[in-house]
Formats: sequence, C-alpha cells, structure tokens
Amino acid sequence: MDTTSFDLYMEILKKELPVGESFDLLERKLIIGGRRASMFFVDGLTDGEKTQRILAYLMAVPAASLREVSSSHRFIETVLPFLDTTIIEPKTGCVRGQEAATGMKAPSDALTWEQAVDCYNQMLPKLYAGLVPLLVEGLDRIIIIDCREYPSRSVEEPDKEKTLRGAKDGFTENFMENVALIRRRIRDNNLIFKAYNVGSVSKADVAVVYLKNKVDMKLINKLDKSLKDMGQNSRQRTSGGADILSVADQSLLERLLEALGAANRLNPFPKVRYTQRPDIIAAHLAEGKAAIIVDNSPTVMLLPVSVFEFFQDVDDYYFPRLTGNYFRMIRIINFLVILFLTPVYLILAEYQDFTPEVLSFFVPDQDFAIPIFWQFILLEIAVDGLKLASLNTPTSLGMSLSVIGALILGEFSIESGWFISQTILCMAVVALAAFTQPSIELSYAMKFSRILMLIGAQLFGIAGAAAAAAASFIAMASTNTLSGDSYLYPLIPFNWAKLKRLIFRTKS
Repeated sequence: MDTTSFDLYMEILKKELPVGESFDLLERKLIIGGRRASMFFVDGLTDGEKTQRILAYLMAVPAASLREVSSSHRFIETVLPFLDTTIIEPKTGCVRGQEAATGMKAPSDALTWEQAVDCYNQMLPKLYAGLVPLLVEGLDRIIIIDCREYPSRSVEEPDKEKTLRGAKDGFTENFMENVALIRRRIRDNNLIFKAYNVGSVSKADVAVVYLKNKVDMKLINKLDKSLKDMGQNSRQRTSGGADILSVADQSLLERLLEALGAANRLNPFPKVRYTQRPDIIAAHLAEGKAAIIVDNSPTVMLLPVSVFEFFQDVDDYYFPRLTGNYFRMIRIINFLVILFLTPVYLILAEYQDFTPEVLSFFVPDQDFAIPIFWQFILLEIAVDGLKLASLNTPTSLGMSLSVIGALILGEFSIESGWFISQTILCMAVVALAAFTQPSIELSYAMKFSRILMLIGAQLFGIAGAAAAAAASFIAMASTNTLSGDSYLYPLIPFNWAKLKRLIFRTKS
C-alpha cells in the first residue's frame, strides 16, 4: 500500500469504526522503520502479552530493513516473524458504487476506492473476532495478525452426555477449540473445515465439517450454497433489516431449514442431532455424516440423521459388544415405554372389561376426584414445570426443590384425592425413561405424540389411540432429512444391512 492507499484506508477506517465512541475498540499508532503504521484491536478479545511482544519487535525494526520492502507479502516474509499472519486481498470485479456505503465521495481512481471498501468489508468481521489489522505506510495490503484470546471455560465433559468410560472432553463456546478437538481425532487430509460468515450484525463464524471421501457431496453443495447466500444477503441488508444469530446454532438451523425447503413448524421431530462430544462427531464423520460448528455455541449439529440414529450413544462403543447391545436394547425399550405407557394405561383403566387378568392389579379400584386423562395431562405439565424450575434453582437450593416436588407430586397429591398412585407411578417411569434418550428434542417429539394418543384414547377409545399413533407415524415418515432422504431410512426404504447396524451394535 503506497502513501495514497494508506491514507485512503485510514480515511475509511476512521469514518466507519467507532474508535473513541466504544471504549473497547482501540487504535494503536506506531512508527515501523520510519513509516507510519496503525493497529486496530478489540480490548478483551486480544491476547495482551502476545500483542505486546509484536509491538516491541515492530517498533525496533530499523529503517534499513524496510528500504527494499514494497509489498505486504515481502513485509511478512522478512520483517514480521509471526506464525498466524494473513493478508486481505481485494476481490476481483468489485461492483462500482460501493462508496454509498461509506457516504464519502470516491477519488478519481474508482477501482482503487472500491478495492479499499471491499478490503474494509473483509477486515471488519475479523477485527470483531479478535484479530488485529495492521496498516503500514508504503505497503499494498492490510495485514491481519491473529492475536485473539476469547474468554471461555475449560474443556470438560458435558453434563448432559456423561459417559462411564472414554474421553472426558467436550466442546466449548470457543470456535477454534472445537475445530481442534475434531482435528485431534481425525488426522487425515480428507477432513475438511469450510468456513463461512453469517449475519450482518453478529457476523458469526460457521464451519461445515466433513470427510470428503465419505460424505455425500450433494449435501455439502446444498449447505455451501445456502450458507453463502445467507452471508451475501446479510451483507446487502440495511441496518433496519440486520441479521443476527441470536441463539447461535438454533437460529442457523431455522434459516437452513427455510433455505432447503424443510421447515415445518408443526412437525416436532428433530432434523439434526445436537452433541457436545467430539468423539461422537468424529465417529459419525467417519460414517459419511457432516457437522456444523457455530461460534459461541458448545453444541455441534450433526446431519443428516434418521430417527434410528438417536438410539445410539457413545457408551455403546466404549464397552464390549454384548454390553453395548444391552444398553441399546434398554434405550429402544424405553423409547416404546415413553410413547405408549400412559395411553395404554388410560385404555386399561377406562375399558376394564377388556383388561387381562394378569394386569387387573394395576387397574384402580378406589374413587378419584379427577379423571385419569386429566391426571396425566396435569402430571405432564407438572413434570416439565419441575424441570424448568430445576434449571433456574441455585445449586444450594436444589435439595429443597427435590423435597418440595416429591411431597407435592407424591404423598400430598394422593392424600388430597387429586391423583392416584398408579398415574404418578406411570409418569415417574416415563420421566425417568426419557432421560435415557440422548436427544432432548426427540424426547419432546415423543412427548407430543404421547399426548396426542392420550387425547385420542380419551375421545374415541382404542380406535382413537390407534389413529393418533398412526398419525404420529405418518408425520415421522413424511419428515425428510436435510439431505432429502427418508426420516425412517433404512426402514423406509428398507435396507436390512444398515438397519441392523443402527439397531444392534455390530462389528465395525
């Protein structure tokens, strides 16, 4: 960047960046080998010790070292001994008229101006991601130095996905740490991380991860097009239509579903699987899946997935095959219990003449104030209320909440005549069985299906429950994954070789 270019870049940066308005955005002016230079950085996202070392080195560079340096590439090669350094290159074919974005009149050399604005647009998300732009008089490009240091928690095992054996690390909110945790497990040239920048306000870092020799590239091409469109559309929006990933991965997923035509607000079945374990991601990448990492989120999205893949858990593979199959069998049985226990009990209680003699002991013989159907509905709400309460209860008061919940839903509710012991037992079994499912999203999808069957059983008896079960199955069968495949594959269409691997722990 020659003197004119340096002044042009500084004019754009000083007009656009809120330096002096926002206290955490700072400019550091310095002289490098007799040349003017400026560094911009965000306080709090930059490693102060690393930045100080670079500053001390640059300010000690003698003027003689820069006499033959006329390009940023040459500057990096001979003057700046720092590993994580890149250069922003202006994109070719810049669209004219971008000076409207800055409100300043373009100089006579319109192409140079447009290239400067383009470089500024590329630099901005890097600056707010913690990287440090360096401008030096006499050089031709903006230099980006990676001195970022994010505030984050340590790598530890996720609370929701604990394992009896195996690795105890988990994803964090740090984007690069999550990338490194996957790379550490798959050391292969075929492992690809494709980076994107989504959101005109949040400018969130997003990466699609896959093994290019395993994955279906049609899916990758769809994701690539959708994420690029999101980035381009967000950059073209005005401040009034700013795009922000307010809740990170969920916001991105909703936009992806809309872009790929898979959005359905009334369908509760999850289109992706969330996990905080890098070993699960690594295992599924090896099977040809893809994953999406979003900055500021400790969960990674795995796709495409069918309903059978939610029955798998990491403990199935950290134990011998017989034990792993036993774990998976329990998970499948619990899936059936979660779906059918309360509707079946309602039918047994309402139609006692058809109840088998062996189950007659479970049919209530005492009077109760509230119909069994409404007991189950109230208990469904109460259990979810307790779950939400536990999330907002300080650890020191957790025991108090447990005692209160046990008293209210247990002894007092039965003594008052509101509930009978059988309905409370059924809901307790269902609630405990739900914790064996690794996916919270699928647990709630099953909950909605269970409530639909309860309503059908209450209104139309056995025929109503069967119709509700059929409607849930049809909703599941009509759900398509993000790749366009059937949600019930390999059951529909049938593929026994793959279905066997999903139901049983087979030899790898």
